[in-house]
Amino acid sequence: MEEKMIGPGPYRATKLWNETIKLFRAGMPLRRHRMHFRSYDSCFTASEAADWLHELLRSNNNFGPEVTRTQTIQLLKKFLKNHVIQDIKGRWGTEDFEDNGQLYRFPPSSPLKPLPKRPQNTESTSIPRFPNWDDYEQRDMQENVPVKPIIVNSEMWNKRHSIAIGEVHECKLIRRREITPRHVEQIWKSMTLAHLQRVLGLKSLDGVLDAKHLNPKYIVHNVYNINKQGVVVLEDKSQELPHWVLSAMKCLASWPNGSELKQPMYPGFERDVFRTVADYFQKLKEPLLTFQLYEMFVNILGVLQKPQVATEALQVCCLLLPPENRRKLQLLMRLMARILQNTKIPPLNNAIVTRTLMVQTFSRCILCSADEVDLDELLATKLVTFMMDHYEDILKVPNRLQKSVEEHLSQLQRVQIKYAGADADASFVSHSYCKQISKEEFEEQRANSTQAPMAELLEGIIKDTELSIKDKKKKLKQFQKSYPDIYKMRFPTAESEAALFPEKPKLKPQLMFFKLKKPFQPFQRTRSFRA
Repeated sequence: MEEKMIGPGPYRATKLWNETIKLFRAGMPLRRHRMHFRSYDSCFTASEAADWLHELLRSNNNFGPEVTRTQTIQLLKKFLKNHVIQDIKGRWGTEDFEDNGQLYRFPPSSPLKPLPKRPQNTESTSIPRFPNWDDYEQRDMQENVPVKPIIVNSEMWNKRHSIAIGEVHECKLIRRREITPRHVEQIWKSMTLAHLQRVLGLKSLDGVLDAKHLNPKYIVHNVYNINKQGVVVLEDKSQELPHWVLSAMKCLASWPNGSELKQPMYPGFERDVFRTVADYFQKLKEPLLTFQLYEMFVNILGVLQKPQVATEALQVCCLLLPPENRRKLQLLMRLMARILQNTKIPPLNNAIVTRTLMVQTFSRCILCSADEVDLDELLATKLVTFMMDHYEDILKVPNRLQKSVEEHLSQLQRVQIKYAGADADASFVSHSYCKQISKEEFEEQRANSTQAPMAELLEGIIKDTELSIKDKKKKLKQFQKSYPDIYKMRFPTAESEAALFPEKPKLKPQLMFFKLKKPFQPFQRTRSFRA
């Protein structure tokens, strides 16, 4: 039976459990065994099951080569408890499974876990929608709302000379929401979940994550309340790690350059310090990745063959953690990485290499389900191994998500009501809040509220001495076209309009004659008086 890669999707852990059982039943060799002077057909020993299943898990892309034999034994104990296997006498229901020659066989049918019914798409389970351009608030308003006219003087007119005076087009008038901290948090939550869904390639997060239980304050805090190293800074210091745990972690991280524990150094001192840190994290009531996000992190395991996608998905998913869990996770992952990089620290275990020791010690305190069944340990091993190799990138704030959210917020904050013909200068078109009215009401309000300022504007054009006659005539013609009633009140007759530009009298050319003292006489040649 060929292995099946279980990708991201609802109930991935259950699908992995069922797939592993199918592979185990289809491939485990069965033969005759003899015990206590009696032969048993179609069975296998505990050691044979451990050998075969261990090799299967290590070669399976859903789990990987980091799976240990000890973890395989733990899985076989769960198989025995859930009646996937039974001993030759038909007993099951306990975890009394040892790596020995005890005989076991498969029951007639191994129970597969049924997939839960997916919840219907409701507002509570779907991604919350964030405010968009068309959002407005419904408020009880009076029918006749006084409108304060905009006073436009000649100075503003000259400044805006490129704006053609024309009819105000009918448009949708809305009451824009004020962007409050609560709106910012909801936008962060909705865009974070949408980004996570897009990265994992899921059609929906139903069955993977319950959005209604997520706190958007956690996301905002994890993005902006960080130190220079990118580690979350807590506002409530009582949620910080105990001082003795921090001291022990710093001692291991900087080994052998000093110790903040101020204790005498002795052989095996580093192992005791490591055990102190391990005991604290293993006794936590909840894993660092929380029970609530278990299914989400299990789904991310389905894309580990694409490291870049998996890293970005883990970046986003870790933003959903409470700040004190995220800080603890950051400090622990940094400690694990520094121990692996420190060649001067002595071996912390005689039988296990340091890398395997880190995974085995901390995997279950990082990821496990609330029920503590199924494939928790194997899945946690695979996830923690990947996180150790990419912890610097995983525990950073995802730049692409942060940029898109901040651009969206900035766009919402600079929303304005703009009318046709106006330029994009915010100083001319200010924020306005009004209710939609009928066309007849608009015409009435325009006639009543714009006459005085428009009359003042007309006088400003008339009295503007800096305008050339050509420009002044052009502006007056535009004004007359847009406001004929106001223009007619100022110039009721053609004579009054013509008086604004009086025609200058044309000068007729005149001949100028110079008066001569003597009349002009033609030149006559005279005789020379030369002798």
